[in-house]
Amino acid sequence: MLAPDSEVEHDVDRGFDKITRWEYYKGADGDAESERRDFERFSVAILKIQDTVRRRSGALRIDRAQHAKALLAVGNAKLKIADDLPEDLTVGPWRAGAEFPVILRLSNASGVHQSDGQRDLRGAALRVDVGSAVQDLLMTNFPVPHARDATQFIAFASAMAGNRILGIVKLMFAVGPREAIRMLRNVAGGTGRPVQSLAGESFWSRGAILWGEDAGPVRYFLRPAPGHSAQEVAKDWQPPDNPNYLRAEAAQLLAKGDVSWEFCVQRFVSEEVTPVEDAAAAWPEESARPIVVATLTVPQQDITTLEAQAKTAEIDGLSFNPWNTTPEFRPLGNLNRARKAVYAASAAHRLRRRFYEPVPLRNRFVTACFTPAFALINRWLPWYRLPHLVALLNLSLLRHQLRTKNLIDREPVEPNPQATQPEPAVPENFRDSRSFDGNQNDLSVSGMGREGAAFGRNLNPDPRPGDVNTPNPVVVSRELLYRKQFIPASSLNVLAAAWIQFQVHDWVQHSRFPPGQRDVEVPMPDGMTWKNTPRGKQESVMRISGDRPLGAADDMNPVFGNTVSHWWDGSEIYGSSLQNAQRLREGSGAKLRLENGYLPEDNIGMEVTGFNESWWLGLSSLHTLFAREHNAVCDALQREYRDWSDERVYQTARLIISALIAKIHTVEWTPAILATPEIDVALNANWSGPAGAFTRMGLWLQEAHALRGIPETLPDHHNARYCLTEDFVTVYRLHPLLPDDYRIHDAQTGAFQEALDFNAVQGIRTDEAMRRIGLSSVLYSMGIAHPGAITLHNYPRSLQNFTRTSSDGKSEIIDLSVVDLVRERSRGIPRYNKFRQGLHKPPIKRWEDITADSENVRLLKEVYKSIDDVDTMVGLYAETPPPGFGFSDTSFRIFILMATRRLQSDRFLTVDFRPEIYSPLGIAWVQENTMSSIILRHFPDFASVLPTGQSAFAPWRRRQN
Repeated sequence: MLAPDSEVEHDVDRGFDKITRWEYYKGADGDAESERRDFERFSVAILKIQDTVRRRSGALRIDRAQHAKALLAVGNAKLKIADDLPEDLTVGPWRAGAEFPVILRLSNASGVHQSDGQRDLRGAALRVDVGSAVQDLLMTNFPVPHARDATQFIAFASAMAGNRILGIVKLMFAVGPREAIRMLRNVAGGTGRPVQSLAGESFWSRGAILWGEDAGPVRYFLRPAPGHSAQEVAKDWQPPDNPNYLRAEAAQLLAKGDVSWEFCVQRFVSEEVTPVEDAAAAWPEESARPIVVATLTVPQQDITTLEAQAKTAEIDGLSFNPWNTTPEFRPLGNLNRARKAVYAASAAHRLRRRFYEPVPLRNRFVTACFTPAFALINRWLPWYRLPHLVALLNLSLLRHQLRTKNLIDREPVEPNPQATQPEPAVPENFRDSRSFDGNQNDLSVSGMGREGAAFGRNLNPDPRPGDVNTPNPVVVSRELLYRKQFIPASSLNVLAAAWIQFQVHDWVQHSRFPPGQRDVEVPMPDGMTWKNTPRGKQESVMRISGDRPLGAADDMNPVFGNTVSHWWDGSEIYGSSLQNAQRLREGSGAKLRLENGYLPEDNIGMEVTGFNESWWLGLSSLHTLFAREHNAVCDALQREYRDWSDERVYQTARLIISALIAKIHTVEWTPAILATPEIDVALNANWSGPAGAFTRMGLWLQEAHALRGIPETLPDHHNARYCLTEDFVTVYRLHPLLPDDYRIHDAQTGAFQEALDFNAVQGIRTDEAMRRIGLSSVLYSMGIAHPGAITLHNYPRSLQNFTRTSSDGKSEIIDLSVVDLVRERSRGIPRYNKFRQGLHKPPIKRWEDITADSENVRLLKEVYKSIDDVDTMVGLYAETPPPGFGFSDTSFRIFILMATRRLQSDRFLTVDFRPEIYSPLGIAWVQENTMSSIILRHFPDFASVLPTGQSAFAPWRRRQN
């Protein structure tokens, strides 16, 4: 397919039609997007190549995939532009007579540090400082590369990284015998020529670049300047014994004087003579005459000094990329387009900003064999009805399948590679502490998971713009969700309900338009009316604030951004911005600001914390408890590390609290709500690694990576950049957990004190209730009370006529159950049956397959007419959960995928979960504490009421009056 219209057209004076473009896209669909997907795969492949080379060579660390050994690296070279630079080549900073500083790195092409006498190519990398930007120019000492395009390049590099004989066979299968032979001959020709002196070498670009709109494509090369050519190498010349003879020879030359090369370009002539896409085709000099446009000079100097060696090491740490350039100079051709992503991935791997762990062959074999077998078994026998160890294997394979097929990145990306500049150095304070907005968690893609980043998907969206009100969500709510009678979840306490909201506020929040700006209107059925604002009139429609899309609105492909970071970083406590975080601290000290042990109030009476929307007494209790815990951690750190600054204490305490929350959620809250032996084993293995020998054997066979707890592993995003997803938001709509009524008991005596409804303990009334009742009595009262079951007919009535006040003081009255349905539909969440199928469950064909309750079957039929129209939230509530589960198996599919991912992707919960970052005290604090121990630290008298042998989310024992 031809490149976009923005690409430069061929010059009509050279005999080309104006509709012809310079570039043709490859990939499955022949367009930029399919190429981009190819390049993502190639980026992973280069990591594997680097790892293979490291293991084969016995190196201790990852190095460059190619050009590992520097032969000459200087930072004081100069590029002098020719005084007679042709007018059409006068582009951007390239002006006649200009002179630019240059960093020059000459290297052996191999990815292994080997003797200079070994057969090899040599490379030249120039970083030209053109003032406000740099321009990287990369070359090799052979006129053309062996690979025509990126596919061939990766195939060859993969084949040659390991065993050479097997590699040649692999190459034959990958590119075909004819192309394999051509590539091998090319490399043999380039590496078979002895190199006596770097000063005598010429270096050619890998393909063409666009040199402004007037000149069009050019290829460039360096050749020895007159008077700087080395003597012709004698036929019987042999490299000296010195394995670093090329650097030694360069040192001798530079000790005597300058060394120079001419920088030349060849103009594009025609696609037949000077092809752009085929990088392996030579541009003959008789047709494309070289033009000298500049001179590169390395000045006389001593490169053997300690300072020079330090400079070499500094330059070795740089990452060169042909896309580090100014916009006028665009690398052309498939091979060059791939280099931006692939080189960036390789550099990130080398600098330990991106990670790769090989998957053992046995794991790939077992997964390939058993996944289809279990898919067949699960048609009739779900995983939770299988024997314990078999069920664990089934779950592990299911998670692998979901990772492979159900991670969809929706973050907007550039459709074509664009000119860029080298990544700035990672700010030192972000290497060992979290940013507030989520930046710099993944150091290879600094914005991944940041505040404002797009929600991904686990399933492709299924938008129905015309069906947002079909069936009417008010009718759905009244018939299927309305709580006629409270249905308790007797295995949990209300702290479990507050906890999940506490977590969701850390993870996800959509941006909304202000009320009245872009409302979704839901017609009220059967002559009903609705009051949309506290002082408004009754209306025939319910108005719901619309979601603010990321970028241009697109009903058929909706994308939304997260207003908090996607990471598990405690942002609900600490805030998602530096400004917000600072106002929560005691001045510039390490501790969080508390007033007599309670959260301070703002000017409208709301408690001040990192995130205080949808605020009620349960949230206030957890925020207050963990603010106190943060301050307790600060006290411990200050006692242990007396020379630490307040800032270091604060940031370390923030890391400790965030990790402790993640651990509590993983090994305490989740096994409490999914109370089965398999889930208990699986989630404890997530954090600590598997305990049983048979479990370890199963993971050794199927997923060796999981033999260690996630905090002992490397970050792994699997098949997509890390983000939370719209489908994740959907399955965490767990509002039925909230009771409508609260009975308050005295924490010391257990005596009943008062009964309150939800409205009395939410919003601006929360702080007064918290201070009057006291945190200890709030915790005790919620510990002995049950939350609601996640099922139909159990949606809190308080939330079905609920006044919500935004941060700007504007209020609206909402039915949150209707809002949930409208959000789900307008965000393109597939309806329940499609949702199930997308998560590898068989489709529902009979209403009775959703639920065994005959009355619910009748109501579902009346409301929806078609099984395929059932809303996902309704279907999840209706579905009969597995034994011991607090929610459906369909919801669990999203959970099993995303629960591990939240840990596995996070640098601070994997590779940087270590004493050097957290401190030894911090690691011990995370590993040794539980929800119960936190409560007991602040309320020791609860020792007699906390559950024995269970988490603090199980019902507490009542005090006897």
